[in-house]
Order: sequence, then C-alpha cells, then structure tokens
Amino acid sequence: MQTWTIQKLLNWTTEYLTNKGVDSPRLSAELLLSHALGLKRIELYTQFDKQVPQQQLDLLHDLVKHAGMHEPVAYLTGGTEFYSLQLDITADCLIPRSETELLVQRAIEFLRTRSGVQYICDLCTGSGCIAVAIAKNCPDARVTATDISAAALEVASRNVKKHHLTEHVRLLCGDLFEPVIQQLDVNQFDLIACNPPYVSMAEYKKLDKNVKDYEPASALLAGADGLDVHRRIIDKVYDFLKPGAALMLEIGYAQGPAVRELLEQTGTFAEIKIEKDFQDNDRVVTAIKMSS
Repeated sequence: MQTWTIQKLLNWTTEYLTNKGVDSPRLSAELLLSHALGLKRIELYTQFDKQVPQQQLDLLHDLVKHAGMHEPVAYLTGGTEFYSLQLDITADCLIPRSETELLVQRAIEFLRTRSGVQYICDLCTGSGCIAVAIAKNCPDARVTATDISAAALEVASRNVKKHHLTEHVRLLCGDLFEPVIQQLDVNQFDLIACNPPYVSMAEYKKLDKNVKDYEPASALLAGADGLDVHRRIIDKVYDFLKPGAALMLEIGYAQGPAVRELLEQTGTFAEIKIEKDFQDNDRVVTAIKMSS
C-alpha cells in the first residue's frame, strides 16, 4: 500500500486540479490539504515528510473530487481570507473577492480622515466581509449591514461574532435601505458602502462554471445591463447620507461611465471618482455628497 506524505499529496492534488482546469491549482491544493489535516498552509511545508493517516486521506479524496468538478474551494472548506481576516463562508453567500478589498481600503482611508464615531451602512452585506473588515480596522465605526437573504445574514452573524464585533456591527434583514428606520436607527450615515449584484444577463451566461453553477444568482444578476441595483441605491441614497459623506460602490469592469452618469444626474454629489483594480478594470466608484 502506497505511503502518502504531505509533499506527495500536494504534488498529486496540484496535478489533478491542473488537469481538471481548476483555477490556481497549487493554491487550491494547499487550501484543501490544510483543511483536511487541520494545519496552516505554512505548516504543510514544515511537515513535508509527515505521513497522512487514512481517515484524513478519505476526507481529502472527497474534497478533491468536488474541487475537480469546479465546486469553489471556499465552499468546500467553509471559509476564506479577506482583507487579512479569516471568514466563514457557505453557498448562501457570494465568496469575497480580492477586488472588493479596494473598496474596503478606500472606505477605511475615508473614515480615518474624520473624527468621532462614524456611522456606516453596508448594503448587500452577504458574508459581512465589508462590514467586518471596516469595523475591525476602524474602532470608531458603527456599521449597519443589510441583506435581503436571511441565510446570508446567518453567515454574516458568525463572522461578526468570530471577530468580536457584536458591539460595532448591527445586521438587519431586508431589501437595501428598507430595514433602516431613520431617527430610530441612524438618521444619516457618514459612509454608505455596497458591493451589489452587477452582472448583466449576457455576462451571466458566460460566467465560469465554478461561479454560475455554485454561487447564488441573486448576488450576481442585476438586469439587462447589470445596473438595476445601482439605480435603486442611487435613487434613494440622498436621504441617507450626511453632507460631505461618501457613497462607495463596487462596479463591473466597464460600468464606470454609466454609473458616473447616474450619479451626475442626481445633482447630489460634489465629487465622483472611478478607480480601476489591479487588472485595470473599473472597480470602485466614490461619490462625495455636497456639503450644502
């Protein structure tokens, strides 16, 4: 009977996932093996020659089989890393992407220019990744996070508790601003952030199998041009923003001009900025509400 060491398993799993056309096969192999063995990724490399017992081999076999069918590794392991934070993830919510970290970074930078307690609204919070990352890095932040999916909010609640932020993040179930009661909750916010659904119907049909077949369509699809949710947010946002406050939205790779036009048409914002991600695609729009 063959003896399987960590090194052999890493090499075999990487080759298997490569042949199946899985993205980032080496990273995926490391994450699956780490999960199966209960080790950190770095520990795999410090225990290369460790023999893996049969029970863990069986678990890894099942994980690799599903990964080879392009089921996302984050769903298989039940977690992912976002903005240097470990988050719980289930198929009830979208898997946080590295591109969304740009929105979080700009939000933190904006909040650090202001003094005192800052009130933030995170719409379409999903796993709570944006709310948790902001609250973890801004002690004065008080975040209200909303989502229409009760199942996604269960995941967000776990992540809020995991990072000891229950005093800083409040979760509300409902559609966009609908569960936010002004005056009773917060009258107006210093920052409204959102990574909304922004995939058009045509784009959705072309998505990779690991996205289209496994991630929730409701967190991706947004009408014919992918801007249905952006329109609804921009239409309502005026009443929820303080003067001088910021609206930050994630957008699709070519949606910058259209979203800028939507924002300009409101006559609400003194400054509108479109930023590109590390792949040179439109990714984050920041709009500052006029001071008066």
